[in-house]
Amino acid sequence: MKKYNKGFTLLELIIVTIVLGVLAVVAVPRYMGSVSNAEASAEENTVASLREAVEQYATQKFLETGRYEYPPNPFDYVEIDNFRTMSSWDSLSAVNLPIGSWIISPDWDELEGKDGMGPRDIAHKRRDGNFYWWSYYYGDLTELDADDRGANVGLYPENPAQWVQAEFDLFHDTDGEDGQWFANGERDTFITGDPNPATNGF
Repeated sequence: MKKYNKGFTLLELIIVTIVLGVLAVVAVPRYMGSVSNAEASAEENTVASLREAVEQYATQKFLETGRYEYPPNPFDYVEIDNFRTMSSWDSLSAVNLPIGSWIISPDWDELEGKDGMGPRDIAHKRRDGNFYWWSYYYGDLTELDADDRGANVGLYPENPAQWVQAEFDLFHDTDGEDGQWFANGERDTFITGDPNPATNGF
């Protein structure tokens, strides 16, 4: 009777391990890139919904009062999953926010003890733990008599999120430096310290 050895040889195990390693190196970044792309697409839809709600609010105000104005919080007029308000901002609170959270910052001018003029930030926390920011300014940016509008979500003049983020950094940094500036929809690694850009899955 012939005896058969059961199990794999060492060489077979090494080959299987190498093949699995190669697959992991190729597949994991593609998967993470696809997730990042899906999140970016969902963010675009959310930002578009917020912009539309803000413009509808302004139009309704004009019909009622003869003046355009923007609401302090656009999330009051759009139902967004995982929206959370923040009365103040600190790193620990940001870290503890669940993945997928949407937040709107306090009015930074009010937070600094100035008259509230409307600069706020809107952010989404992605699966990688980093935040993606958009500006929002509901104060009056015009000199027109019937127009008290600011700048809609992500539309502050001359790349708005950079301006708002600079104000945020100056207020919160203790070393006196300006910190990083971010464009609208750009990845902020302030909390995670992750220097690598989000991977594109395409």
